[in-house]
Amino acid sequence: MVSSDGYEMTDRQRAFLDTIENGRHEREIINGLRPFFDNSVPDDMKGFYSSQELDILKSLRGTDRDVEARMPVKVTRHYYELARQSKSLQRLVKASPDETLNLVGSEDPGHQMDFSPVEGLLHKYEMGLLYTISTCSSHCRFCYREELIARKDIVRQDGTVAKKGLAKIKDVVGYIRSHNKQVQDNGGLHPTTGRRKLREILLSGGDAMMLSNQKIGEWLSALAEADVEAIRMGTKEMAFYPKRFDASFLAMLDSFHLTYPDVNLRLMVHFNHPDEFLQKSPDGEYLTNPNGSLKWHEDTQRAMDGVVQRGWMHVENQAPIIKGINDDADALRILQQSLYHRGINNHYYFCGRDIVAYQAFNVPIETAWSLLNESQKGLSGVEAHARLSITHYKGKTEVVAVTNKPIPGVKHAENGVLIFKNLRNALDAPDRGKTCIVGRNPEATWFNDYEDRIICDEVGLFDYKRVDNKIISGDGHSLNVVQPSDCR
Repeated sequence: MVSSDGYEMTDRQRAFLDTIENGRHEREIINGLRPFFDNSVPDDMKGFYSSQELDILKSLRGTDRDVEARMPVKVTRHYYELARQSKSLQRLVKASPDETLNLVGSEDPGHQMDFSPVEGLLHKYEMGLLYTISTCSSHCRFCYREELIARKDIVRQDGTVAKKGLAKIKDVVGYIRSHNKQVQDNGGLHPTTGRRKLREILLSGGDAMMLSNQKIGEWLSALAEADVEAIRMGTKEMAFYPKRFDASFLAMLDSFHLTYPDVNLRLMVHFNHPDEFLQKSPDGEYLTNPNGSLKWHEDTQRAMDGVVQRGWMHVENQAPIIKGINDDADALRILQQSLYHRGINNHYYFCGRDIVAYQAFNVPIETAWSLLNESQKGLSGVEAHARLSITHYKGKTEVVAVTNKPIPGVKHAENGVLIFKNLRNALDAPDRGKTCIVGRNPEATWFNDYEDRIICDEVGLFDYKRVDNKIISGDGHSLNVVQPSDCR
């Protein structure tokens, strides 16, 4: 049997795919601002934007400050119902003219396309990320993939200009097999890049849970047949539309696990605020269970329990700290505590990325560290596993510590220092664990705000330049990386 993109399936795959049923989902999505402009949204949604907000947004249409040109507007009925009682959730999905006051930012954050050996696949770290779809059922205004969601042209490393494409099973499987064979034939390391086996894949987008069960099953089984050892599915659908995790989806997971028991499945959920899953009273207070724990929304609890109760399925939450949404230590504490109570691990919290218009969303880096640190003071050791990461071009970088006292005799340390540490580094991870120390700047929202106060940069955060050639290509060539300088 050959799939629609020319990929030849095995008998085991066909048997698995034959077990899959697609569910029916009524997300009741409102697409764009036009339904709000022309008053065609359901009656109970007509007050979601004030008349003044709509007038301003309408006046920006077709200009350089058109908010929908920057990022499409989209919201599900489920999320709207939650947002009615939450200013934080409204901030997450409601378009605002503030978004386009300053459009400074990168069209390809992290220079991701430098690490795309085939269309739709990023192979930057020890794992691969797939763009499987270019939309979600609702759109976060701060989205780190706004260039993909908005289908924008970007300038690639070779100078060509094109939109980011989506992954195709045939191309991705071919690359994985080719890469891993070269690794195996070379004693465990790739002969040109020094990488190890590509053993983990993240299905992302957009939101992988917008795909049908059948399509998800095709990806899962194709990757399993290519000897991928672990597969992550990245999703915010647990917040936007938890009914997506229905009996048909869970049955598909069960069938996959029965067919490929050695492949580890991980669900990477994205809850930004406890209002996305906790029940509230009419006066805005969280409802509690008899033992004092906070009460989940019934649909979300049912969906999450369905996943977590499958002990072979790991569930992790990660989220950025965003201005006006979750830049609150109490909200972060409740978020971490309530998630762990339901069996979801706290993975990363992120400082904002350098997306286009990032200054409308990013919390100062030192503020984000202080908020997360303060929130974890009330947590147990197992609840407080999350680290604060900021994604530099070199890779994920932890904000390890911020000090308050001056360091006598050290230039730029008059008001204390901030310590960065590289957590994930491209290729064979030569800089993992290396640090960078800078003098404090409480207003800094991105690395460039520390350029004038560098104390020690062994990892090369401030000497980094883009590679001269693409790091990886379909034929396995290219390796021209600029090395970092020593501490200053």
